[in-house]
Amino acid sequence: MRQHLAAIGLTALSLFSFAPSQGQAADPGPQHAIAMQGNPALPADFKQLPFVNAQAPQTGTMRYCVFGNFDNLNPVIVRGALTTARGIWFDKEFGSLVFEPLMQRSPDEPFTMYGLLAKSIETDDKRSFVEFQLDPNATFSDGQPVTPDDVLFTVKMLREHGRPLYANWLRPAVKIEKVGEHGIRFTFDKTADRETPLLIAGLPVLPKHAFDEKTFEQTTLKPVIGSGPYVIANVKPGQQITYKKNPNYWGKDLPIRKGYFNYDTVIVDYYRDSNAQFEAFKKGNCYVYLEGDPNHWRTAYDFPAAKDGRVIKESFHTGAPANMLGFVFNTRRPIFADKEVRKALAMLFDFQWANRNLYYGAYQRTGSFFQGSELSALGRPASEAEKKLLAPYPGDVDPDVMDGTYKPAVSDGSGFDRKVLRAALQIFEKAGYTFKGSQLVGPNGAALSFEVLVQSPSQEKMALAYQRTLARLGIQMNVRLVDDSQYQARKDAFDYDMIINAYSASLSPGAEQFYRWGSRAKDIHGSFNYAGASDPAIDALIDKIVTARSREDFVTAVRAYDRVLISGYYVVPLFHLPEQRLARWSFIKHPEKTPLYGYQLPTFWRQDDGRTPPPAQDASATSDSKAGN
Repeated sequence: MRQHLAAIGLTALSLFSFAPSQGQAADPGPQHAIAMQGNPALPADFKQLPFVNAQAPQTGTMRYCVFGNFDNLNPVIVRGALTTARGIWFDKEFGSLVFEPLMQRSPDEPFTMYGLLAKSIETDDKRSFVEFQLDPNATFSDGQPVTPDDVLFTVKMLREHGRPLYANWLRPAVKIEKVGEHGIRFTFDKTADRETPLLIAGLPVLPKHAFDEKTFEQTTLKPVIGSGPYVIANVKPGQQITYKKNPNYWGKDLPIRKGYFNYDTVIVDYYRDSNAQFEAFKKGNCYVYLEGDPNHWRTAYDFPAAKDGRVIKESFHTGAPANMLGFVFNTRRPIFADKEVRKALAMLFDFQWANRNLYYGAYQRTGSFFQGSELSALGRPASEAEKKLLAPYPGDVDPDVMDGTYKPAVSDGSGFDRKVLRAALQIFEKAGYTFKGSQLVGPNGAALSFEVLVQSPSQEKMALAYQRTLARLGIQMNVRLVDDSQYQARKDAFDYDMIINAYSASLSPGAEQFYRWGSRAKDIHGSFNYAGASDPAIDALIDKIVTARSREDFVTAVRAYDRVLISGYYVVPLFHLPEQRLARWSFIKHPEKTPLYGYQLPTFWRQDDGRTPPPAQDASATSDSKAGN
């Protein structure tokens, strides 16, 4: 899911059920899949996922270009967690090329897991245990079988040296034991919730024989061994990593793998700035470009290959809620401790001006953490069930958020809407702020001044638009553009006043929310609680989300949760595109159907059409613009 759960693609609804086998009664026994609500969409004898092309050619090279750097090939440790090479473990764009989980999520269902390394899963109604039976055919790339001992080793390493969220997922497992030759059983204590079995099902399985426990927590550039479809063939630290298809990949004929991973070779090139990254795409040094900038989308594709059809621009519509992109207040800083101050500052981002002048009107304003889905509280009065959940926390939800009339501030688009400025100033004055000359100063006499940390020119452009409006009220916001490694280090240590972050949204939010907004993640180094939120209402509602037993209760809990997050003003909500956009070279093809969560790059394939980039550009020559050169 997640970069957190979003880094492995897992989120959670609240109710598990199992695909019933013929003739079974209430106790389903071992099953091929597990869904959070209802039954899995696909039966035990399914042949492929419904959106893939199972006949896609299995050939050629895919080249990706990414912005950033890497210095680590172990994707589960704390050290180097944010600079691990892309694609090794679950990558939301490229997939998991080297390591695999026990079960694989289908992106065409809200949250259903199908067997992968584990051919079956079994649990009871109370979720007091989960038992997996490993596929006896599963092997690592060196030919060694995947065994329960590898699962036990993985658990030990994740608990002792893994990222904090892994240890938290595993905490309820008080007993882990082998069951027969291929079984592994986790028994939980009372802290487990209905999501716990799925979290464990989504963990990677590491080969015990290929890691040294004494050095496991150290970063490494030595190619790691996994059970996935690719092996690491070549590493140029900070510049490039090359994956080669394992011809003996054990899972190539599994239904869950049909139509996936269709290239002989996958090359990921790293670039130190986004302009160089796009220039590489234009030259044919990489074959897809994931576009998130509507201005760029509108103006940058006038090069010859785009004009003559060798490069194709495409839009994809999904059924998932929009991500929440926003300026994130670090509430650990005294300057942002007052919610009313955050509320006033949030009012001062002039979306209407920015959208028209910077983005050609392409964006829509975001107001909810689950925008555009049934989980969103935006425009909906709180139900009686929601009010009951929120009753123990009076004051946590603003009246307009409670009655469904809230929306982010709307300006006249002039860039100097006095009505909005006056409304914000009134909130500041109630919080004890006054003018001293041309500066707005707080109750302690200090000027309202802070820094926003950005890592790309596009983020810098957003920040400068915000800075422009803030300056009209005597508020000084400094914009600091830093390189990727410095940005990641400071974000990891919560060493910032404000950052720009995109919170991935899902139809199935769950335990990952603890690590984004829960109080217990506030002071964990490297956690995703960037805002420093610590609110009993948030903690209680996340508990309700992960323990709800019906869809109705789940939706109620998420909407109440959305109301608390909105009313907390932890972010300045920005905007979202109503669709996914990418550009691709014409010889890169994709399935006709788009699954629920949008396009899946691992299901694309190469089908040469005589319009490929020139051979010299298709080679592995590096560019001076690449990171590390």
